[in-house]
Amino acid sequence: MKKLNHLFSIATLFTILSCQNTPQIQEEQSWQLGPFEKLDKVNPILKPSTDLSFMDPIRKEEVFFEEKNVLNPTAVVKDGKVYLLYRAQDSMMTSRIALAISTDGVHFEKQAAPVFYPDEDHLKSYEWPGGVEDPRIVLSEDGRYILTYTSYDGTTARLFVATSKDLYNWQKRGPIFKDEKYIDMWSKSGAIVAEQRGADFIAKKINGRYWMYFGDTDLFMASSEDLISWSVLENAESQEMISVLHPRPGYFDSRLVEPGPFALYTKEGIKLIYNASNAKNNNDPNLPEFTYAAGQALFDSNTPYKLIDRSESYFIKPDKDYERVGEVNEVCFVEGLVYFNERWLLYYGTADSKVAVAETN
Repeated sequence: MKKLNHLFSIATLFTILSCQNTPQIQEEQSWQLGPFEKLDKVNPILKPSTDLSFMDPIRKEEVFFEEKNVLNPTAVVKDGKVYLLYRAQDSMMTSRIALAISTDGVHFEKQAAPVFYPDEDHLKSYEWPGGVEDPRIVLSEDGRYILTYTSYDGTTARLFVATSKDLYNWQKRGPIFKDEKYIDMWSKSGAIVAEQRGADFIAKKINGRYWMYFGDTDLFMASSEDLISWSVLENAESQEMISVLHPRPGYFDSRLVEPGPFALYTKEGIKLIYNASNAKNNNDPNLPEFTYAAGQALFDSNTPYKLIDRSESYFIKPDKDYERVGEVNEVCFVEGLVYFNERWLLYYGTADSKVAVAETN
């Protein structure tokens, strides 16, 4: 599903060798969110379509922007409705971010045109022809929506940030990592630590800074004073990035780990839902090779890079036809989370082709 980058840390190579093969799904640790149940009666809730098109500002022609695939959504509650920002791919595999709105969190009405896309602007060289991918969203204290997303020029994926006051009009803020050392680094999947306030999830300062988990091999961390410019957490001696969560031989997450939605700050710890892939060997033998399933990790609420606990097994995996067969087979990729109508709703991409939802009981 994702191209493995070259950032495997030394920690990955020396992962604890005493790990046992993953057992069947075990009883959830008490700190975990869930359990989640897939809404099979309505899933998948979004499918690709040739009904929607817009005038692409770069190609200068009408493009069916979600003709090929819809996948990997983020979500937010606004004015009593769920707004789903999802990745839409056209026939050329260019990605844009489109919007769908729901009054019940399950049945969505797609908007006529994408709300975020490559344009004839100062970021075109980073965003074209691959597009903009895999959004994640939180609110700032002053009411702005902070969107982390991947720009893809066809060769390198880079983690970028944008802001909005209304979810329709966005200001592109450029690369998250301004340091020349990291500007051309393959980077993806920025999950900012946020605290729940009713239906809102507000970016949380810890020890005077905001924090974010990122990466699609190991998980790394960055911090920021303004949610726009971020500094990578490094080892002071080697000046290399520090892995805070890494793959485990013999487990469902033996190939890679990658953040899911925002990381949830609570008094008992920071709860991070993460996506994972099963390796070709030294893996979980109960899952097909390269299966994408999701687990959960708990980090210290005062020291966000300190791992406290981690799920022994996945809590969601591909087991439906539309999750097992598609653009990329055997994928449940979790990326959107809201608290709506007194339940958690979890939105995820299926086989890189469609979008589905699960809920807490």
